[in-house]
Amino acid sequence: MHSFVAALRFLTILPIPGAMGTESGDLAASTPCFPLVGLLIGLCSVPAAWLFVALLPPAVAALPIITLLFAFSGGLHLDGLADTADGLFSARPREEMLAIMRDSRIGAMGVIALVILLLLKAASLASMDPDRLLAAVLLMPVAGRCAILVMMAVLPYARPEGGLGTLFYTRRSRLTGLWGGVFFLACSVLAAGPGGLAVAAFTLLVLLVFALFLKKRLGGATGDTLGASCELAELCVALAFSCTLWGQA
Repeated sequence: MHSFVAALRFLTILPIPGAMGTESGDLAASTPCFPLVGLLIGLCSVPAAWLFVALLPPAVAALPIITLLFAFSGGLHLDGLADTADGLFSARPREEMLAIMRDSRIGAMGVIALVILLLLKAASLASMDPDRLLAAVLLMPVAGRCAILVMMAVLPYARPEGGLGTLFYTRRSRLTGLWGGVFFLACSVLAAGPGGLAVAAFTLLVLLVFALFLKKRLGGATGDTLGASCELAELCVALAFSCTLWGQA
């Protein structure tokens, strides 16, 4: 229970009274609970998304839905995406890329990455019928938090001097990564039926390509790239659900 509360505190801005889950050991052991927190975010978002879809045109409803999804985490993963884009697209040596990613100031590439991501998410959600949109809203947060476990399982930590991600990597486990992948696959099938297999396969394939890219450029993962992986997985789910061919499957 302490681990779940620690994951909830770290991944969301939900107010949690008391001191449960505030110890560093609780946070280090919380990674297996990330998919459960993602599912909780999805379950909490679906009723609000249903209301937005019922009251607003699809193109307009997509905007508050996206706002709600990233508001749950306080923009934590969007910040990681922006820092990752600034570093990876700086065309600098590995050490300088890592230094740029540690800089709290956002650069041009970070802004561009955020704009593209949010526009693609909004366009994808706006293109869906209500049933498919609600399924996507449920699954997107699950995919994002499971992606963190998968990326930690396949990539070493890239910062020799340490960082926030070091705490989670002390409990790194391939089994935890497998748990994240299986949980995502199961939720995909439950949310979308047989078509969920295609959604999960597409998302995991993109994550694998991203992992190979990070391994080549940075030598592994950082806290920022894990946040970027979360956002990338959410986008993959949205794109897959909006695909016309998938809708006919």
